[in-house]
Amino acid sequence: MSSTLRQWTAWWPNPAAGVRKHFRAWWQSRLPRTDTLLLTQRNVYILPTRAGLMFGLTLMVLLVASINYQLNLGYVLTFLLAGSGIVSMHVTHNTLRGLTLHLRPPAAVFAGSPALLDITLTSPGKARYGIGLRMESTPAATLSWTDVPEGGQAHAQVSFVPDMRGRHTVPAISAETRFPLGLFRAWSVWRPEAQVLVYPRPEQPAAPLPPAHATPGGPTARRSTDGGEIEGVRGYKRGDPLKLVVWKKAARSLETGGELVSRDTSASVQQQLWLDWQHCAGLAPEDRLSRLAAWVLAADRAGADHGLRLPGTEIVPGHGDAQRKRCLEVLALWQ
Repeated sequence: MSSTLRQWTAWWPNPAAGVRKHFRAWWQSRLPRTDTLLLTQRNVYILPTRAGLMFGLTLMVLLVASINYQLNLGYVLTFLLAGSGIVSMHVTHNTLRGLTLHLRPPAAVFAGSPALLDITLTSPGKARYGIGLRMESTPAATLSWTDVPEGGQAHAQVSFVPDMRGRHTVPAISAETRFPLGLFRAWSVWRPEAQVLVYPRPEQPAAPLPPAHATPGGPTARRSTDGGEIEGVRGYKRGDPLKLVVWKKAARSLETGGELVSRDTSASVQQQLWLDWQHCAGLAPEDRLSRLAAWVLAADRAGADHGLRLPGTEIVPGHGDAQRKRCLEVLALWQ
């Protein structure tokens, strides 16, 4: 019977949870997006915690007992504790008020990997203690705690995991504190304007790279001889055989102060690797992008010149960090 009840409860939607979800979405949509937020009394909220509610109930019991039994010391204790609670409420609220939150531009990540957000907290005046940051959609157990020194800055990091590739707006972030006694919780909700670029999830395990193709052209210079023929030549190096020296130009070079040149007998061929959409035939579009992303990473690790071909898009071969980022960005935003 209990198992059936649990299954029925899991299937039947919770009306209260749905109302809270829609209300939270409506309320957050009214908050402006900004990467720098100043916390003021207009955007800092405060409510008693469970401990605060129990504290208030205890005060009511003490007050009723003091009235009933005419206990003067009971009155003193009751109002002393009540005054401490009121002071605690003001301290809790002032711990957040006046802080400035700034989000640094987030780095690109792969789908399914945590996107790390680096937040700078600045206090223009007194020190702030016990400040927690978390994504608004995550539980309170994921709070990242920090203290801000007087007139200084502190750094905190929070993260979320994007599931899909593309450009994603950073979700809402919550900043809160319960300092000093834990009787009240002050919090503020922040909607950053920054976006995170999410690359496709690389295929695991990655398929072997497609074969590279030899293409003519390389670092060898092309010069014209006196006979009008074009051949590969390079500057003379000590130890070159005399038969490789271009003697027709030797005398003229020596008269004009130029350098001797030698014929370049090495093959002027480069190996270019094309990562082509057609190489992934038989896969779904997202799976093709995942395989291409894995190939881009493998080619970059190998230091090979690689280009990328997608329907309607082509990136010429290159290598290095700039080429890797460009290829991955195209894969992330391809439609």
